[in-house]
Amino acid sequence: MPTLDGQYRNAIETLAPAVDDVPWALTGSASFALQGVPVEPDDIDVQTTAAGAYAIESAFEDRVVDPVSLSTGERIKSHFGVLELHGLRVEIMGAVQKRRPDGTWESPVDVEAHRTFVELDGRSVPVLSLAYEADAYERLGRHERAELLPAHADDP
Repeated sequence: MPTLDGQYRNAIETLAPAVDDVPWALTGSASFALQGVPVEPDDIDVQTTAAGAYAIESAFEDRVVDPVSLSTGERIKSHFGVLELHGLRVEIMGAVQKRRPDGTWESPVDVEAHRTFVELDGRSVPVLSLAYEADAYERLGRHERAELLPAHADDP
């Protein structure tokens, strides 16, 4: 089922064993492609805890493009940083919170509660479930992406 080219596979195979001791999961287009959604990824996105974001950054300190720091946008905030692995941009997002319609912030995403696993070249790789992702995209107002995911979701 995985439909990622060698560059993405190599980056994920480099990332996964180095961060197995922190709670994490792939999210976004690379995760979707691994779960059979017909998308072309343009980067690799990783969700984790706040501490996990800094641990991942530390594990790849020689590949940091943008150091992890608290970043707050209009609809989302997280401990955000960027790595480069095998020529690909890897975005790290720790303790992701979405803004509610009333302006308050949701609790940070519990990555372990929403992840599932896919096999990639003999390795079990954590990904956020498509059902969770569809709901998250809907709440962020990204309706087109949210509508694409449920048809490919195996989970309830």
